[in-house]
Amino acid sequence: MTTEAQLARARATSLADISPLADPPLGNAPITPDRYFSKEWADREWDKVWTKTWQIAGTQAQIPNAGDWLTADFGPETIVCVRGDDGQVRAFYNVCQHRAMPVVSGEQGHSKRLVCPYHGWSYDLTGKLKVVPDEADFVQGSPCGKLNLVEVKCETWAGFVWINMDKDAAPLRQFMGPIADQIDTYPMDAMVRTHWVTIEGNFNWKLVQDNFNESYHVPFVHPQTKFVMEYGYSHCQFDLYPEGHARMFMPGAGPTKQLRGGEAETLEMLREELVFWELDPEQFRGGKTGEIRKALQQAKREKGASKGFDFSTYHDDQLTDHWHYTIFPNLSFSLKPDGNIWLRARPHETDPEKCYFDMWYMTLFPAGTTRYYSQSMSEWVDVSVPAPHVQGKWGEVSAGPGIDQDVSVWEAQQRGLHSRGYKRDYLAWQERRVRYFHENLEKWMAD
Repeated sequence: MTTEAQLARARATSLADISPLADPPLGNAPITPDRYFSKEWADREWDKVWTKTWQIAGTQAQIPNAGDWLTADFGPETIVCVRGDDGQVRAFYNVCQHRAMPVVSGEQGHSKRLVCPYHGWSYDLTGKLKVVPDEADFVQGSPCGKLNLVEVKCETWAGFVWINMDKDAAPLRQFMGPIADQIDTYPMDAMVRTHWVTIEGNFNWKLVQDNFNESYHVPFVHPQTKFVMEYGYSHCQFDLYPEGHARMFMPGAGPTKQLRGGEAETLEMLREELVFWELDPEQFRGGKTGEIRKALQQAKREKGASKGFDFSTYHDDQLTDHWHYTIFPNLSFSLKPDGNIWLRARPHETDPEKCYFDMWYMTLFPAGTTRYYSQSMSEWVDVSVPAPHVQGKWGEVSAGPGIDQDVSVWEAQQRGLHSRGYKRDYLAWQERRVRYFHENLEKWMAD
């Protein structure tokens, strides 16, 4: 890592505020079932939310060179993002100005110009129309100089390409608020996407965001986590941000204090990580599993550099714990020192009771390595093999055991929302991030 990058991360750490925030006032208005299946709700969400909020289109690594492009689907729209000869990434609606034909097809590609396959209209990498066959045949005058691809607001940050269909939208960092500084403490630009899964599910996108806005479900939906995670709400920190985003800090690398027994399971689940950091799992037998978290923090601090990691700008808690964020309206991610998982729900183009659920895993490989046992993913990953985009309907593809447990809940929950026996929510205080999400959604819908 360059000195400049180290200084930038250190600066971000000094700016990142991790102290608990005071909760804003919250109401108790009903979160009624209709918002999860009403076509009217979905249409308003499209006009008021999806076309006005920042979304990830893809990774910067997908388009490293001039002429490289990628596409992103959101509802009925497809956006094409292309890197220009000047190195800048620009985004456009993927539609020719002649007769509405998409100018590119597929997820990504390379072209010196964006050429409509229907009639050959050719646009340069800045979206300007440059070539029109039979140009003199247009009695109203040549379209060149008059028509261009319609541009979409676009920024690059944290290793991703971001887009916003609202030309008057606030800049991305302003939208992210203080969370941007917290993300900047991680070397996002150096991470590689090693998992890329998209599931078409029979559930509304808000069920996904509701789920990742609370940890109340964790011991019941993910019972295996009790051996390696402190999910008790009194031991976690929950914060709500004015921008509509939220944060949770959850201790990791050890069992919940609610657990009785389970020593063998904890040591087995953490064995690979302990061995990697030259800690003997056997030393934590005899009721000492609660000491693993601090021992790992110390080992990573002392041995990180020798193993190809730069942990110098992290807080100790970042080395073991789950720092989980939800970004309004539809993005969730958990940050770990050797990688992070990004989770997103996108609206279906026509059906409010369906959505597309994306899961990406970004891995930080130790310097000088191409293959690495990801402690966050608990599996070996290879930097030299690009992550294939695994796509399919729920039941046909998997996002991994833990996430699959969540998806099975959303499918069942969507059916339950239609029951005559269910009228509204009844939330615990530890679920206040769910309440906050819906209150912010209603504000956006009302504007």
